Amino acid sequence: MNKDAKVVLVMSSLLVMVGTVMIYSSSAVYAFRKYDNSFYFVRQHLVHIFAGIVSAIICMALPIGKLQKHSKGIIIFFMFLLSIVLIPGIGNEIGGARRWFRFFGIGIQPSEMAKLALIIYLADYISRKKYLLQNFTFGLLPALSVIGAMGLLILLEPDMGTFVSVIFIGFVMLFAFGAKIKHLFFLFMGMLPLLYVAIRYEPYRFRRIIAFFDPWKDPKGTGFQLIQSFIALGSGGFSGVGLGESRQKLFFLPESHTDFIFSIIGEELGFIGASAIIVMFGILIWHIFRISLKINRDYSSLIVFGVGVLFAFEFLVNIGVSMGVLPTKGMPLPFISYGGSSLVCHFAAIGLVLSMAKEVE
Repeated sequence: MNKDAKVVLVMSSLLVMVGTVMIYSSSAVYAFRKYDNSFYFVRQHLVHIFAGIVSAIICMALPIGKLQKHSKGIIIFFMFLLSIVLIPGIGNEIGGARRWFRFFGIGIQPSEMAKLALIIYLADYISRKKYLLQNFTFGLLPALSVIGAMGLLILLEPDMGTFVSVIFIGFVMLFAFGAKIKHLFFLFMGMLPLLYVAIRYEPYRFRRIIAFFDPWKDPKGTGFQLIQSFIALGSGGFSGVGLGESRQKLFFLPESHTDFIFSIIGEELGFIGASAIIVMFGILIWHIFRISLKINRDYSSLIVFGVGVLFAFEFLVNIGVSMGVLPTKGMPLPFISYGGSSLVCHFAAIGLVLSMAKEVE
């Protein structure tokens, strides 16, 4: 295992350990109140970690040639899952969104793994058609059709955060490997009316945008979560109030163990702890991109690049939302937030990176 791969393995392992500690710290009181078991969420998280390790090992063992050969089958399979999850009675509806399957009490969110399937497919497509990407009709349009179809299915769930992730990952991979920026720009501009309709005519999305610009306009309603996040981050100061001593997790900050766990980190561990998390993510993402640059085979390099884009996007969006820099949108902090499907996806992504890193000379 080369140096970059070792750094990726160490950083992802450290983030998982920090995440386990912070999930317990941020969820214990809530879990005790709701389930009469303060270890409920951390116990579930340990199960997810085990499943994630298994997925990483499987991805590390997959022959690269066979993975590329079956890339079309993989994307078709996940398109199928994204389609049937929308069917009442098959997909499980929670909070007005139909995003999950439930098997034996376990929730599976196909849209999380679909992001990785898209990376695998685009890596194969771009490696074969790179010379055609500047041609809109014969090079770019087929790839955009797949990205658009996946994005539309995810938007119908609805899941705006994952929709934006899919579009962002797809556009960045295509642009980085030869697509003309003017083509992507005009496509993005063409998508703006769709995004406007999706936001304007879903009341909760529109309220979130309004709350982003002025959360104090409705401090007990749509602005409540963001204000509580500000209070958590501001209360931490330089060194934090102490591990386990957060006040905002005491039923003030919703989703404190999932989408807003970074705010609890900032409160309990302060600027020092929050900065340490940012540095660890920076090191992890930097070395993933370094591996991508060192691999000679286009397909392997593209997969690693796509994983780097995925981690960078989710990391920046999660922290940006917690700090009020971006509108509130549910997106987990990789390896740290509670969430089974997302954690397994991130482990699998690291497994692919470590597998591809074997090609680095």
